[in-house]
Amino acid sequence: MTDPNAIQPSELDQLPDRDPEETAEWQASLDAVTKAAGPHRAAYLMRRTLERAEGAGIALPKLLETDYVNSIPTSAEPAVPGDEAMEQRITAWNRWNAAAMVTRGSKYGVGGHIATFASAAWLYETGFNHFFKGKEADGSGDQLYIQGHASPGIYARAFLDGRLNEEQLDNFRREAGGNGLPSYPHPRRLPWLWEFPTVSMGLGPLSAIYQARFNRYLANRGIKDTAGSHVWAFLGDGEMDEPESTAALALAAREELDNLTFVINCNLQRLDGPVRANFKIVQELEAQFRGAGWNVVKTLWGTAWDELFQLDTTGALVRRLRQVPDAQIQTYQTRDAAYIRQDFFGGDPALVEMAKLLSDDKILECFHLSRGGHESRKVFAAYKAAVEHKGAPTVILAQTVKGHTLGEGFASKNANHQMKKLSVDEFKNMRDLLELPIKDSDFVDGVVPYGHPGADSPEVRYLQERRAALGGPAPARRVHPVAPLPAPAQKAFASFDKGSGSQNVATTMAFVRLVKDLVRDKETGKRWVPIVPDEARTFGMESLFPSLGIYSPKGQTYEPVDRDQLMYYKEAQNGQILNEGITEAGSMADFIAASTSYATHGEAMIPFYIFYSMFGWQRTADQMWQLGDQLGRGFLVGATAGRTTLTGEGLQHADGHSPVIAATNPAALSYDPAFAYEVAVIVKDGLRRMYGEAAPDEDQNVFYYLTVYNEPMPQPAKPSVQGIDEGIVKGLYRFNTAESAGITPPANAPRIQLLGSGTAIHWALKAQQLLAEEWGVAADVWSATSWSELRRDALEADEALLRGEERVPFVRQALQGADGPVLAVSDYMRQVPDQIAQWVEQDWSSLGADGFGLSDTREAARRHFGVDAESIVVAALAQLAKRGEVQATAVKEAREKYGL
Repeated sequence: MTDPNAIQPSELDQLPDRDPEETAEWQASLDAVTKAAGPHRAAYLMRRTLERAEGAGIALPKLLETDYVNSIPTSAEPAVPGDEAMEQRITAWNRWNAAAMVTRGSKYGVGGHIATFASAAWLYETGFNHFFKGKEADGSGDQLYIQGHASPGIYARAFLDGRLNEEQLDNFRREAGGNGLPSYPHPRRLPWLWEFPTVSMGLGPLSAIYQARFNRYLANRGIKDTAGSHVWAFLGDGEMDEPESTAALALAAREELDNLTFVINCNLQRLDGPVRANFKIVQELEAQFRGAGWNVVKTLWGTAWDELFQLDTTGALVRRLRQVPDAQIQTYQTRDAAYIRQDFFGGDPALVEMAKLLSDDKILECFHLSRGGHESRKVFAAYKAAVEHKGAPTVILAQTVKGHTLGEGFASKNANHQMKKLSVDEFKNMRDLLELPIKDSDFVDGVVPYGHPGADSPEVRYLQERRAALGGPAPARRVHPVAPLPAPAQKAFASFDKGSGSQNVATTMAFVRLVKDLVRDKETGKRWVPIVPDEARTFGMESLFPSLGIYSPKGQTYEPVDRDQLMYYKEAQNGQILNEGITEAGSMADFIAASTSYATHGEAMIPFYIFYSMFGWQRTADQMWQLGDQLGRGFLVGATAGRTTLTGEGLQHADGHSPVIAATNPAALSYDPAFAYEVAVIVKDGLRRMYGEAAPDEDQNVFYYLTVYNEPMPQPAKPSVQGIDEGIVKGLYRFNTAESAGITPPANAPRIQLLGSGTAIHWALKAQQLLAEEWGVAADVWSATSWSELRRDALEADEALLRGEERVPFVRQALQGADGPVLAVSDYMRQVPDQIAQWVEQDWSSLGADGFGLSDTREAARRHFGVDAESIVVAALAQLAKRGEVQATAVKEAREKYGL
């Protein structure tokens, strides 16, 4: 067995020692220091030596963890410009109104959170007064990702600023009346204030990284100068447990995103208890971020601790701070001085002597109140260091107390996330602590009053002057007035109308070919943002590599292995394609940043994100809700779609349900086109609606989801049918009748309507032929391009009826007069077509690929799920037999004939 205490080999053993004698002298020096001054002194000297080496640019492994103290010593803190006393009063008003808003709302049972903003107030106030650039100056301003549970404090500041009134504060979390405030940052609900939805925890930090990266993308492509924009993400230490929170840290460092700062509020508490009860979350996060290549600034202790650190001549205090687990630090917050003397200071003789020099009040000041995140001077120093650091993103680890200033009933209590109100007495104590001019008589009938110093008060004037100097109010969302994008040339779309002739073409390839033509458009081509998670070649996108280039801020520093090939792998600083590697979450974050650029930067971009349909909505549906919340626009493309079209891959790749998930998102327009010309019509209409001259009653803030297939099939010419484009966009049109298909059924033949979407329409067309030739049944085939849009239209018709308006759903209009029953089929579970069943007047039945997918040929998989042409024939005969239009024996005969 290996001796765990033995010195293990390292990479240094592979290098010849040019001067063993010198090496031995260094090692002897370390031994001597350890013997004379102890191991702690030796460790101190080693750390300082490594820091000096790192500062000198000597190639050594970086220190991943530093002492549990502030990164910026008090002596190095810059002076805070402005009036600190004034900012203290402004912060006091914000603290009060945030708590009052939630407490007043508690009588309606709508909830709210008080403790988070109480801990983070100075983290926001310092930024608002000195750093966060607004939208009214040159450029795009800063992008602020506000921690969701801190929203009451942001509303309180907007109230002080005059952007919100008392009625709106009283409608916090009560939006149905139209004048309320959403619980958390929701751009769809309060679009003039909030830019980014952040409360699905973990998505905020991921999105912030890709937003900062997209800012650089716009600049490197020459579309917008974003040098003045900085991305600030305010996060909780508990939130960092979410895998998305840290998923892209290496990307941010690799691309040197020094336009990005994370501010992590380390109050050591998650929603129900300590973040790292037996460990230290600050140290863990420091190591994680340093290891990823970030600049780390720790702001842990307030000025009250300066005296203690001056007394720490042996390093005993610093060592003890490193030892104490987070849950114990939280306990100190609630205990008296005697307990702290015994538990914290009592175990080390040097600390016992130090404690003798400290009064009880001093100990309580340090352990109860004095945290770096609660002092403007400490926070300002950290922010200044962050924005001045070049070559890497910065994370600020700011230690605070959850529930700070709310009284002993709140501070550091495990339950404070669920505590929704303060009593009148607690508010009066808070008033006295914050020194606010609120009288006892202002509490009418036990209702806590809002506080405001007056619209022309020194506090409000100061606040507004500071914001004016920084470019206007913040946070704020501004949709800059931009002209609609001109429609691309009709030629790009019309080329699909003639079909593919004898050539078989998959709809995935048709979409890629369409985009390849659209990116050549002189007016709008540069605004396309192709996004793909690594498998571009799977989707036939390799032809775009040399023409558009793959975005890389460093360009291409190597010679690609396929340089001599026509479609070689080309990276470029101004590349247009975002090829993200194996990360659907990162690709969706890219898409969100690009899809909202029309608001963030006043530059409309047209992202399309193409992915295995199984790995889109199933894996990142939460981000698709975030996309809808953020009012994003663009095209999501679920390629290699369907449960039976992807041969051999099996159930983990076989998508039979993404349209079901997509249908739950009100912002998603979900389409399952069967033919290339349908793809062209849908994309053309999407460009008109989202980026062009949308109709007055249309919501532009939508995004499209298209399922496309990898199965090469004949692409027919676009039928000359009146209203076909309207039918494609609305979701249904008759592709052919038995007669127009060249099939001559017998006179008075029974008739059935076959509705198919996506690749299933090909099975329906084959079934149409079999029904006529072998069973004497006439079938009309319909292309259902969007089951969910048909359903939404029908729901709107139902709502109109409740208002006394007569409106016939489009699906009923389209099928009006169509003889016989309706049989619907898709490559998805039956729930997909069944969405419209209740609005179809004819007898209804459906087929689908329910259950788990499996590996096999397409033909075998379709027979397994009962959706192939022969299965459609049997199902159609069964429907007609129920109506007495064919003999019941025909169903049995068909089953036997086709081996079902």
